[in-house]
Amino acid sequence: MHGVAPFLTMNHITSNLKYLGKPPWDSGISPPELLEFIAQHPAGRAIDLGCGTGTNSIALAQSGWEVIGVDVALIALHKARKKAKAAGVQVRFKLSDASQLSGIEGRFDFALDMGCFHNLGERKANYLARLDDILAPRGYWLLYAHLYPPDGRPANHGVSPADLETAAERFSLLWHKTAPARKGRRSVWALFQKRG
Repeated sequence: MHGVAPFLTMNHITSNLKYLGKPPWDSGISPPELLEFIAQHPAGRAIDLGCGTGTNSIALAQSGWEVIGVDVALIALHKARKKAKAAGVQVRFKLSDASQLSGIEGRFDFALDMGCFHNLGERKANYLARLDDILAPRGYWLLYAHLYPPDGRPANHGVSPADLETAAERFSLLWHKTAPARKGRRSVWALFQKRG
């Protein structure tokens, strides 16, 4: 059963079911923050954490990156493989929980996370430890996450200032910016670099 139990949580089941249709976060468009990063850095080895249907994994591969896309939603990964094949690029897609990254080895020059970290709740510390394991010295981590509501209203996911401070204990924060509220939730983009 090792490696199976993580996929039995309600969040994992919900993630899979949402991909039976088109989830609201699956825009099919890579954000300018990622495209700017790609334009400013030489291609290397990248991991897309919570890759969904592979839009950003494919964008990285089209720019010469060797890419592994990771997600807990098997349906999303099936769609991602079809999209990569149609785009004519090689991307390795793997079913794994981002807080464990079972079977992920080696060093990555770049980790992308658009909406994974903010869903991990109590598993955020495990995620950061695994990210530290797999990032190469001086490797980059580009994060997009929803913020918890500042007024303390309950939210089923998000990051707090304390979460970002914990991340900054392991990785240097190069820049961050908050994005305007959408559907009542503010979000943050942040670029971290592993200390050398």
